[in-house]
Amino acid sequence: MAKKRPGTIYGRRLREARESRGFSQTGLGIAVGLDESGAGSLISRYENGIHQPKLGRQELFARALELPLTYFYTEDDEAARLIANAARSDKPARRLVEIKGRMKRK
Repeated sequence: MAKKRPGTIYGRRLREARESRGFSQTGLGIAVGLDESGAGSLISRYENGIHQPKLGRQELFARALELPLTYFYTEDDEAARLIANAARSDKPARRLVEIKGRMKRK
């Protein structure tokens, strides 16, 4: 079954960034302070273009994924790749390990 393509450029970039950094939808939600019980479904709605997060939450996602906010609105795939590569860091990976550890303890 083919993966559904997000309905907005923001949703598409959010999914690409989340997956490239190794976060689950729930893990990303937890990383920005969302309640674990609804984090995954809320991220799914953002990625599928059902809802658009407010600017403050977009900034939290950008910070958690270590990407500039402009990445999420760049329509050109090559330009988005260049932005993402320029912003690469190991901070999201360390944060992901921290979140997974916390989830296992529950």
